[in-house]
Amino acid sequence: MNTKRMTTNAILIAIGVILHQITPLIGVPMQPDFALAMLFIIMIFNEDYKTALISGIVIGIFTALTTKTPGGQIPNILDKLITCNVMYLILMPLRNRIGKTKQITLLLSLGTLISGTTFLVALATFAGLPGGASFKALFMTIVIPTIVLNLIIGLVIYKISEKTLQRAGTFS
Repeated sequence: MNTKRMTTNAILIAIGVILHQITPLIGVPMQPDFALAMLFIIMIFNEDYKTALISGIVIGIFTALTTKTPGGQIPNILDKLITCNVMYLILMPLRNRIGKTKQITLLLSLGTLISGTTFLVALATFAGLPGGASFKALFMTIVIPTIVLNLIIGLVIYKISEKTLQRAGTFS
């Protein structure tokens, strides 16, 4: 991997972490995860597994450090690790068959669903769900809105990133 790509990936991760840090809580002490959108953008721009895995681990660690959910550290790391692997496997056969906009749309929607579900299951297992809320209530009030937000904001960020990186000659 060349220096331009590594630098670009680092910048995208940093943007994701900043977005994660400044995102406010929704209802119970949980927040949408825009760092996840940056992980998916990195996966679109980089086709190799190693980059997807390392980015998933790094984003998982950073989101664990900046989480506002009590006990959300281990669930953040687990959900990014599982999500990047599952979405990489889903994306592999589609890379040359559908356009990048359709790929990122799939990653943002399905990936956020997988990530949110994994996070809630891990949180329930390791720390318990916050505020005595049920899995269903948290899924409906946190995961579903986050899917919509990640899809909208992620597509905007993807389009901006795509244009910028094409002009810079970093990615084709």
